[in-house]
Amino acid sequence: MSIEFRAAAASEMDQFGDLTAYAYAGAFGYGENNLARDANRPEWTVCAFDGAKMVASYGTLPLTMRANGNAAALGGVTTVATAPEYRRRGLLREMTTRALSLQREAGQSVAALWASQAAIYQRYGYCAATSQISYQIDSVDVRLLEPANDDYAVTRDSLASLMADIKAIYRQFIAERTGYLHRSGALWQANFLTETAESGPVHAALCRDADGEAQGYLLYTLNSNKISHRARSQGLEIRDLVALNLDAYRAIWNFLSKHDLVGSITWTSAPDDDPLPELLAEPRMLHAQANEGAWLRIVDIAGALTARGYQSDGSVTFSVPEDSLTPWNQGTYRLTVDGGSAEVQRVETEGEFTIDRKYLASAWCGRHRLQTLANWGLVSGDAAAIARADSLFATRYRPHCPDHF
Repeated sequence: MSIEFRAAAASEMDQFGDLTAYAYAGAFGYGENNLARDANRPEWTVCAFDGAKMVASYGTLPLTMRANGNAAALGGVTTVATAPEYRRRGLLREMTTRALSLQREAGQSVAALWASQAAIYQRYGYCAATSQISYQIDSVDVRLLEPANDDYAVTRDSLASLMADIKAIYRQFIAERTGYLHRSGALWQANFLTETAESGPVHAALCRDADGEAQGYLLYTLNSNKISHRARSQGLEIRDLVALNLDAYRAIWNFLSKHDLVGSITWTSAPDDDPLPELLAEPRMLHAQANEGAWLRIVDIAGALTARGYQSDGSVTFSVPEDSLTPWNQGTYRLTVDGGSAEVQRVETEGEFTIDRKYLASAWCGRHRLQTLANWGLVSGDAAAIARADSLFATRYRPHCPDHF
């Protein structure tokens, strides 16, 4: 077998779409309505060919992610697929190796993906970076400990009339956060605005304060269980919920509680640090469940460290062991933060602590504290240096990424 690895040509993108449609059982759509084909460009792909036949695919979307207050270039890994008769032959490892090198050349110092199987991507140095908290609650159980502020009003209107305000609120909301993406029109449409036969239309509501300033928004769908004649048989699914302050957040949930025919309000992508459990009289009725979210990998250590924001100043030196996929990352680094900006130097001395690139990604995004990783035995070295590094890597908010790609 002679396999050729290269980018797909424009004329081969139908093969790209067909392969991913098969591998993901139609999750990206089929035929003329294939998102895998339409969202990717040939130059963003690395594929494997057996003659003229595409047998494995790999796409990297050029995205921008918030990184503790900064905008970081992100390689959004997507549409990774191998034809079943070509699996277990190392095709994915070769595509990943080539793609990581291309991401580095493109200045994408961090890569992220939604893992079809954790075992696959942990082999390639990815860490689970975010969680998705899932809620399911009956509208009658949305009882707030403190009443909503009457100065905050939630009103519904058409998507077209509210989208400018919604996008402005989103940009303000994510500014100091980590993991959230700069949403293109395609991301808004694919993740939050697409209407399906099952979901029905997407509804929009805006929360304004007493001065009429927009302070939050809600995107959601309603469906009616026409077969059931039970009370409150409707279902309400939250697509996206963003509030700039606690008054707006309470007002939005107060609005949701007024849907008297809704027996199930679901939100499957609440952030790790969502305040709702602290605001409800009976938070157990949320039936909250933590699920795995996006996965992250450091592509270029120096680039990743200088891309993110910092809240404190200081300096620390650490070593990263060998990494066959990104050999340029091996070595010892001195990270110095002054005035919130980072400078990174390669040094010849021994690091104050040693950390694998996978766990460095976890610390980089704020998923796990270095002290926690050290407690588990995953980071070793000087305790004082680990404490200093924890201070440097602290994030204002828990990492979160509600956007699939």
